[in-house]
Amino acid sequence: MLSARAAVIAMQEYHPPLGDRSGLRLDFNENTVGASPRCLRRLQELTLDDLARYPAREPVEREVAAFLGMHPQQVLLTNGVDEGIRLLCETYLEFGDEAIVVAPTFAMYEISASATGARVVAVPAEKDFAFPLKGMLAAIGPRTRLIAIANPNNPTGTTASAEALLQIAKAAPQAAILIDEAYYEFFGETLLGSISEVSNLFVARTFSKAYGLAGLRVGVLVGSEEQMRLVRRACSPYNVNAVALAVLPTALQDAEYVSQYVAGTRRGRQRLEEALSQYKVPFCESHGNFVLASFGSLHKEFVLGMSQRGILVRDRSSDPGCSGWVRITLGAEAHTDRLVAALSEILPSLRATAEVVR
Repeated sequence: MLSARAAVIAMQEYHPPLGDRSGLRLDFNENTVGASPRCLRRLQELTLDDLARYPAREPVEREVAAFLGMHPQQVLLTNGVDEGIRLLCETYLEFGDEAIVVAPTFAMYEISASATGARVVAVPAEKDFAFPLKGMLAAIGPRTRLIAIANPNNPTGTTASAEALLQIAKAAPQAAILIDEAYYEFFGETLLGSISEVSNLFVARTFSKAYGLAGLRVGVLVGSEEQMRLVRRACSPYNVNAVALAVLPTALQDAEYVSQYVAGTRRGRQRLEEALSQYKVPFCESHGNFVLASFGSLHKEFVLGMSQRGILVRDRSSDPGCSGWVRITLGAEAHTDRLVAALSEILPSLRATAEVVR
């Protein structure tokens, strides 16, 4: 009888809540209005011949490398950041190796590492979900071959300093250090400039958030030329589809559109945090396009109440240390208006039912 590998049978599954997602989608950290209108015009220019050809990734990689200020050989376009994570696991992890992650964090680090047969070491975040530098350093051992860190972290929105991240990279020279900067545009700090000095450092970016291209599944993985040559060996030559490759340069060129969207999202983030403070709802100070807030035992009622008002938010109670916490995405300012109005209706009634506790 056919059976999967033991590592695959034992690994957890990722189950996004993909039921009815009609209404205002503030549950997946997506861009709430979509990509630049120029991207739609570029899509309309595509021909049947464009779709019939195998996609040429390298010309677009050169454009992305120039945009990032990197050498083309340091840059690999991927099928979303998810593929970049998987490629690092396939390139560097053997059965029995160890991969270190923070808990809670993006689930795909553990899923991809576990699929190789590696052991995942989850280091709990500190109080208020602060980055556990001491715990991460203490977890590094001779079998450590991958350390994956989202900065800002998802679902908390918390960050680690560049100094802390570089300290970890230098403490584990035998390990691939992935800094996932999926929310870079909303944070503004990056480790791209350190790649030339730290040979085991990798930085991942996505075009799903600020650029609004989640449906096209395109991300980028950046590392030293020497290490990226090895990662490319594990990568399919046609991993990014022709439509994504056609649209991405156009999205990058409309810097004003992205800048305006990011600025509006940051203002919305501040407004949401002020509203939560007004109602004494605990939350993590976020550097992403979302805020994680605690509704305690009333988290299900809050999620339901928002849904009844046509707004989807993400219950993160199943994440380590997140019982009662809900993640809320920010986006266009008109959507923030609607969100804050819904909060003003729901939170007083919830507090009348029971005190919102952490």
